[in-house]
Formats: sequence, structure tokens, C-alpha cells
Amino acid sequence: MLLVAPSLLASNFLKLEEECKMVNESEADWFHLDVMDGRFVPNISFGIPVIEHIRKVAEKSCDVHLMIEEPEKLTEAFAKAGADHLIVHIETCRNLHSNIQQIKSLGMKAGVAINPHTPVEMLYDILEDIHHVCMMSVNPGFGGQSFIPHTLKKIRELKHAIHERGLHVLIEIDGGVTLENAKAIVHAGADVLVAGNTVFKSPDPKNIIHQLKNIVC
Repeated sequence: MLLVAPSLLASNFLKLEEECKMVNESEADWFHLDVMDGRFVPNISFGIPVIEHIRKVAEKSCDVHLMIEEPEKLTEAFAKAGADHLIVHIETCRNLHSNIQQIKSLGMKAGVAINPHTPVEMLYDILEDIHHVCMMSVNPGFGGQSFIPHTLKKIRELKHAIHERGLHVLIEIDGGVTLENAKAIVHAGADVLVAGNTVFKSPDPKNIIHQLKNIVC
């Protein structure tokens, strides 16, 4: 079943509670929450206090994507804030297996993100330990970017590796997802679509979510 995770980074922060309620009432499966530190990526978004407030109204899983250096220092704080899934970047983790075990020990599902330039082969040794891979299909840091076409090849490669190992790791695609390219992304092997501007800049976001949920390859 295809999952849809609207990215609140693209929402109207003056109406954050209303935006959360819209996601609750829609066919979306997860809330995708992007945390940026201005070090790993050239932008700063929001952090623990905002996630604590989102968690008060969110009725679906909170998929927290840490685009930050030294994520292990804040893992417990994000667990307390209400993260259901915690995604760390392979590029920021010197001891990735340890980071994954830390996340799981705190009762969260572990995800690992990879940037567009990172080969999927770097994930192979930890695939059996994680819940999902967050594959960046844009350079991280800002919303509204265009999908990088080479991502489709990387999705197919990763899907093959997952099937070859008999695993059930989900592939999440984050960046530049639109109604126009979603079919190709799902056909390549994606299980989760993160959509920001496509959802929140639409006059009818619930309908956009409905259309994404019902993509047929």
C-alpha cells in the first residue's frame, strides 16, 4: 500500500493547527517533519518545541527527519517530543549502527536518509536494522526544488537490494514529488511519497493527497 506523508515544512505556520487537522482528516498516513540545523544543510527550520505542539494534535505517525549534525545528542529529546519515526542522515553519522540502535531503544522506528550524491550501496550493511530509507530526490535544505531524475535509478537499485535480502524496508522519496512524476516514482519502487508544496500550496490539499494515494502504475 502506497503511503503519503505531507511535509509540514511547506505548510502555513500561522495556521499550523488547522494544517495539522487537515492532514488528520485526509487520507495521508504520516506527518513528515523536517528539522534543519543550518550546519548540515544551509537552512534552519523548526525543532523540538514545535514538534511537541504538533504532537498534541497529530493523530497520525510523526516521521521526523533530522537534517542535523550529531543527531545522537538529541535523539532522546525527539523521542520525548513525540517522534514515532526518527530519520538520521548517513552523511552525518560516524557510528551509524549505534545511532540506529539508540533510536530503536527509545521506542521509535529508525530511518536512514541519503543525499542525491550518496550511493545506495552505502546502505546495504544496515538495511536489516531499519524501518525505512528516506531517499532525497533534491539537495536537502529547502522546499520547492525540482525532482532529480537520477533518483529513479537509485530507487530501482535499492528496491532490488531489499528484495534480494528478503527484507521489508520501505523506500520513502523526499523532494520534488508532484502529481506529474509520482507514477514514475512509484513504478520505480517507492513505498512512501513525501509531498510539501504539492499538497500545501494547492487550493484543495485533501484532494491532492487523495490523488497521490491512488496512483496506479
